[in-house]
Amino acid sequence: MKDFVYRIPPEDEEERIDKWISNTLQSLSRSYIQKLIKDNLVFVNDKPQKASYRVKADEEIRFQIPDAAKPSIPAEDIPLSILYEDEDILIVDKPKGMVVHPAPGHYCGTLVNAVMFHCQEHLSGIGGIMRPGIVHRIDKDTTGSLIICKNDIAHQNISAQLKAHTITRKYRAIVYGYMPDPEGCIDAPIGRDPKERKKMAVTANGKPAITHYKVLKSSKEYSYLECQLETGRTHQIRVHMASIGHPLLGDSVYGRNKSPFHLTGQTLHAMTIGFLHPSSGKYLEVEAPLPEYFTHLLSILNFC
Repeated sequence: MKDFVYRIPPEDEEERIDKWISNTLQSLSRSYIQKLIKDNLVFVNDKPQKASYRVKADEEIRFQIPDAAKPSIPAEDIPLSILYEDEDILIVDKPKGMVVHPAPGHYCGTLVNAVMFHCQEHLSGIGGIMRPGIVHRIDKDTTGSLIICKNDIAHQNISAQLKAHTITRKYRAIVYGYMPDPEGCIDAPIGRDPKERKKMAVTANGKPAITHYKVLKSSKEYSYLECQLETGRTHQIRVHMASIGHPLLGDSVYGRNKSPFHLTGQTLHAMTIGFLHPSSGKYLEVEAPLPEYFTHLLSILNFC
């Protein structure tokens, strides 16, 4: 068992306990947290509580995560593009089309399979047996920088920075339409689409979501952007850009069904990631170069 102890800050008062833990350790799914609560592994001031319990300022939250069983997913010798590595973390440049972690019925060919082979036993176990080392994710067809944690201390540290929104995350994107303003900010909550549950949407009862964008190049039909996340909601940039009438080129879920350039998925690249190193405390920033398909597209659009 691994023990975690936190103190509720005043600004988080009245939040549901399952939601609070989910926001604190973003690598844990809310359903997994609810299972921990059901198994009496979550305590408030040393007393077990229900998932619906509303936390109070300065209460002590203590919960336990069972030791991870040996993963039933295979380590695979899949080449990795490594941007940075030390004894605590690994930062990789995820290619297009690669899923970050296994899911039921899909246990091979993921980033987790690759990092399990590369790191052997040196991966954090907080995320569970299906997500060793995984502290955050990017979509299958999004490319770019992703942090892998090699131990639980690093995992907790990076999770805390994610929750505090202090990690620098800059993306490059190509969207439909001319954007006259050189920069802007989209502040709109994101939650499950009430009509299509597999999609996300801007919705009044969603979680706060803020995306800053800067126009790097723009033409009559397309715009090339740098997007910086202040929050990190599922599909955030894709949903936000679609909500203002500029969906990502290639995004068949939130944009147009067909792409004029025969693209596979959205033109979105996680270019820059910066954070305080979990051991040294020094700021570390890593940049993933634009993938070849992206630079080729920029050339076709005369954005180079």
